Amino acid sequence: MIKVKSEGIILESSQNEFENQAVLNPACVEIDGVTHMFYRGVRRGDMSSSIGYCQLVDNKVVKRSDQPVLFPEYDYEKKGVEDPRIVFLDGVYYLFYTAYDGKNALFAYATSTDLISFVKRGVISPRISYAEAGSLFGSSRTKMREKYFFFESYIRDREGGDILLWEKDAFIFPKKFNRPESRGLASDSQSHNKFALVHRILPGIQVIYFDDFKDLTDDYWRGYLRNLGDYVLLDPEYRFESRNIGGGCPPIETKEGWLLIYHAVEDSHYGRIYHAAAALLDLDDPAKVIGRSKRPLFSPTEQWEKYGDVNNVVFPTGSVVKDGRLYIYYGAADKLISAKSVDMEELLRELKNNS
Repeated sequence: MIKVKSEGIILESSQNEFENQAVLNPACVEIDGVTHMFYRGVRRGDMSSSIGYCQLVDNKVVKRSDQPVLFPEYDYEKKGVEDPRIVFLDGVYYLFYTAYDGKNALFAYATSTDLISFVKRGVISPRISYAEAGSLFGSSRTKMREKYFFFESYIRDREGGDILLWEKDAFIFPKKFNRPESRGLASDSQSHNKFALVHRILPGIQVIYFDDFKDLTDDYWRGYLRNLGDYVLLDPEYRFESRNIGGGCPPIETKEGWLLIYHAVEDSHYGRIYHAAAALLDLDDPAKVIGRSKRPLFSPTEQWEKYGDVNNVVFPTGSVVKDGRLYIYYGAADKLISAKSVDMEELLRELKNNS
């Protein structure tokens, strides 16, 4: 059993209007001993979301902006700019977030070179209806699990026939990969370095490879969705993952492989319970899973994790490594931000033993 240390509450809501209801689900990057944290702030009343910013030193807040870094500006995000993840690659900070218009949840991204000024680049997830997506899943040459079709019909019936494919929890690997094989996508015929983007189509976690963000057109996504079974990174396997899983923190490169912290949702007689879990992926081909959690890395146990705006939630979205320990930052009960830490070598050893 991995020893997990609670680092306590890191950040709570403030009197700033954009975050006076809740703060949650932070993205983190460590530079010269300072943790730069970008987090979701929720406004009381209309419950709209923006992205706030603060700095931590030794998990203590030393600076906090009273204005959001990103906020709703366009129709596709008019109800929320949510759940950021941040990745540094080739001199650029990529900040991914969920754009919510009150009905559709899509992923978008912004870029920065200094963590001060960000430029929104727009939505890059497919604007494809669930009805069409279901027919595309059905043509996958690798058999899809039945639960993909369950969620397709469930969400379509609940939200209406025009609901778009919900795409959330997206981020890229902080490294590019050679993909010499062809799997039916236009850019797969080339072998030079490609972005690898992790995303979530319920109930699993998938990865898509591409040369440039401009490649991610709806037609490109259609070709990908026709072969989605080839690109599933992880699907739910264990009881604590009984409803679904989704990407958590952007992957961390270690000597043993890529460490991916993800969230898992359990359907229980208490309702849904959100857990944190981990997987170890091959360094050269992250589609190869070396090992993964057979039980939660941690679950809601503290009062602030069990009771809040949404009960029984730990939702990991940001992490940093310091002095051999992995610090995992997460939204607790959709109300505040907390953190836990684990010994990195112990976690990697456990995952390798679960291969």
